[in-house]
Amino acid sequence: MSRVGWIRIAVLVIAIGLLELCCRVGLIDHRVVIPPSQMADALVRLLISGQANDQIVRTFGIVVVAALISVVAGFALGVVIHTLPRVRQTLDPFFATYYAVPIFIFYPVMIVIFGLSVIPIVLMGVATAIVAMIIATLNGLDRVPRVLSKVARVHRMGTIATALLLKLPAAAPHLFTGGKLAVSYAFIGVIASEFILAPAGLGRVISDAYTDFNNRQMYALMLLLIIVATVVNMLLHVVDQRWAERRGIAKL
Repeated sequence: MSRVGWIRIAVLVIAIGLLELCCRVGLIDHRVVIPPSQMADALVRLLISGQANDQIVRTFGIVVVAALISVVAGFALGVVIHTLPRVRQTLDPFFATYYAVPIFIFYPVMIVIFGLSVIPIVLMGVATAIVAMIIATLNGLDRVPRVLSKVARVHRMGTIATALLLKLPAAAPHLFTGGKLAVSYAFIGVIASEFILAPAGLGRVISDAYTDFNNRQMYALMLLLIIVATVVNMLLHVVDQRWAERRGIAKL
């Protein structure tokens, strides 16, 4: 592990230790925040009991579906928009201000249309994540060197071959960044939607635990979400770093 990695771990351990200490000595009221050790203990007990397993599977399944739809559809829409300059000029201001609009105001409308099912939650996850992928795709295609088009013409490559063999690899770093953002935003969109009106899911269970003053269950599930989101993002970051290293070696 690199020096930076060890520093990150040290900072995390210190932060957890300080929170544990503050909770144990009473600087933080246990009715507000419980010690991290109790959070971990409650999470282990909850997982062993299987009490929330169905909700866990439901939520993470919806996140995966929303992220996949966002990445695939966002990439396809980005490619289409990139080939239509006038359409892109029209949509650019919309993309620039998209995340300034509270997307969740549309959730009640989706419930009226689709009912209290998983569809509104998936759609909210997609609506939150897809624009990040579209923007990343546009940025990636914008940064494809023009010389690659000349290379394609010299070698008499077709449109599909040029896109797959030259342009797509050149835009890949930006596309991967868009994919990472889409996964993160899908987590946010799905969990937040479950908090609002969803009849089930981790967000709903956490909200109910908060209402019932069940701090152990609430913080246990919050810890689970933090762990899963952090691990997924770390894995994607590692893949991105190794990919970048291989690209650097290939250029040499």
